[in-house]
Amino acid sequence: MVSGPSRVTAVIVAYNRRDLLTEVLDALAHQTRAVDAIVVVNNASTDDTSQVVRESGLDITLIELTSNTGGAGGFAVGMAAAMVRDNPDWIWVMDDDTVPDKHALLGLMNTVTAYPGSSLAAVGSRVVWTDGDEHPMNTPRENPFASSQEKSDADAVGAMPVRSLSFVSSMYRAERVRAVGYPLVDYFLWNDDFEFSTRVLRGHRGLSTPASIVVHKTARRGSTDDDPGERFRFEVRNKIWLFRHSRGLRPAEKLVYGASSLLRWGRTALKSTDRRVLREGFTRGKREAGERPPRPNTEVLRDVGVPRDVLAELGRAE
Repeated sequence: MVSGPSRVTAVIVAYNRRDLLTEVLDALAHQTRAVDAIVVVNNASTDDTSQVVRESGLDITLIELTSNTGGAGGFAVGMAAAMVRDNPDWIWVMDDDTVPDKHALLGLMNTVTAYPGSSLAAVGSRVVWTDGDEHPMNTPRENPFASSQEKSDADAVGAMPVRSLSFVSSMYRAERVRAVGYPLVDYFLWNDDFEFSTRVLRGHRGLSTPASIVVHKTARRGSTDDDPGERFRFEVRNKIWLFRHSRGLRPAEKLVYGASSLLRWGRTALKSTDRRVLREGFTRGKREAGERPPRPNTEVLRDVGVPRDVLAELGRAE
């Protein structure tokens, strides 16, 4: 029997993947531990995403934005909407190409309930690709700063202590979200989940558990050091923003993760078939990061169709 927090709200950010969104919603409808509420943020899709949501037969809070705010904006809006509309204990986030196994939420909640240490702030799922193998893009890394007690407590529930989590499928304690705020919308995409989850987990514990499985239905089984082309701009800009401005990492952690980023950028360059594009992305990202820090969420989201109560919650958290 599973006890613990009584309300879990699932938040999905959707953009022009109506068929995959249909799968995600169907999977949420058939969880063995039911979700208590669902929020879908339509990030200005040009397909019939909103119609799919309305015809799903599920009780869903649908928020339709008038501009694409990226994953960062979608999750910030969706999590704030969950907070003001549903008053959850936990917020479970996922992309619209992330299909949870029917026991995914049960696995997350069992891990929360069984964990022997102090209360968890966040817990993430095991992410596989369509072939059932680990998805290298979302493979979690053990927290290099975890104490022996943290490791022992994680081992007791068959999980791994982590310092960050992916938005592909992770669940956050609502009281921690209230304390630290929401994802930074100006990140648009890349590293928004890293920045947010490190903020949530600073001074608190997080786990990745194989008891919860989701399928990340990307077009191919890519990894974090694959050549992203022009999107490398976001990787560079957002990492610089993170190391300069985020409260998520301590100074020593910034050194460790900064060195790791440089090594990964090097691997990306070695694998690239067009290094000119990477150089241009690096130059642009570095320039943009130096021009200003990320803007307040309410400034970025003021005119994109965010409901008034949700915008007020985002403002409260700034």
